[in-house]
Amino acid sequence: MPALSPDAFITQLARTLAPLYVIHGEEALLTLEAADALRSRARQAGYAEREVLTVEGAHFDWSQLTDAMSSVSLFASLKLLEIRIPGGKPGVEGGEALQRLAASPPPDTITLLQLPKLDRSQQKSKWFAALEKSAVITEAKPVGRHELPAWIARRLQRQGQTLGHDAASFFADRVEGNLLAAKQEIDKLALLYPQGELSLADIRDAVANVARFDVFHLSESWLAGDVARAARMLDGLEAEGEAPVLVLWSFTEDVRMLIKLGRGLKDGRGVRDMANELRLWGDKQRLAEPALKRIGGARLMQALTECARIDRQIKGVAQGDAWHSLKRLAASLAAR
Repeated sequence: MPALSPDAFITQLARTLAPLYVIHGEEALLTLEAADALRSRARQAGYAEREVLTVEGAHFDWSQLTDAMSSVSLFASLKLLEIRIPGGKPGVEGGEALQRLAASPPPDTITLLQLPKLDRSQQKSKWFAALEKSAVITEAKPVGRHELPAWIARRLQRQGQTLGHDAASFFADRVEGNLLAAKQEIDKLALLYPQGELSLADIRDAVANVARFDVFHLSESWLAGDVARAARMLDGLEAEGEAPVLVLWSFTEDVRMLIKLGRGLKDGRGVRDMANELRLWGDKQRLAEPALKRIGGARLMQALTECARIDRQIKGVAQGDAWHSLKRLAASLAAR
């Protein structure tokens, strides 16, 4: 069955309980909240006992899972069994054990399997395919910048507060890339202000600037033509001590990607046809073609030359400040 979002998962829990659940993804706050919601719902339904197995390394004894699946509690008739695999790789023996679990979940037990973000090979494995057929799957994907204002608004609505478009956008700028801090700021607003609409001034006064930026999401800003966000992200990366060579690598890779995309489109190929070879996934796939049309081939070739110059600045063989040049490059690529 298709994976549910954490919000949809929590909504479904209120209606029914299944014998087997899988929660995976890279957004730690959302995986934690989903697991907590299941634990709470299970307690309400009488699953009083809880057993936790943590798979650490290749030497885990998978017979523990077999024992946990077959054991009968002396203290409660219903049990919540949690299996945590922090590395996301159960190995051959573990994969076989998980396939058996998927085929025959233990009676009078709710089983929760917790995993980190899974790569494509893990999601195509036999053990995960078996789980997909019988378990309720929840994937906690990162909340992107364009989704963040709506995410904030939904959270505020739960505590009886609303905010306008400008206030939501300002809030998102202050907490981008730091969802746990975003939740803490939302909780703080419930203590500081009564229910009702929050103004932009309220948000400016109360919400701390706790944004964290990831160089691997930097290209989304200039591909989208958002000059202000690109500048803000570069300022943040510089302040956090990020290595300029990694930032330059990000620019160079994505400029080359757009050049290759342009050549492919001229040859009659589609964006989706080239997605894997150009690593066009997620928001990049949506943003790449409009960015190519806006920037144009000539400016992309100039940008590639500028990347080479910045590389020499980083190595100390050309004059100028690399961070200053990176910010100028971002502004040039984002300009409309």
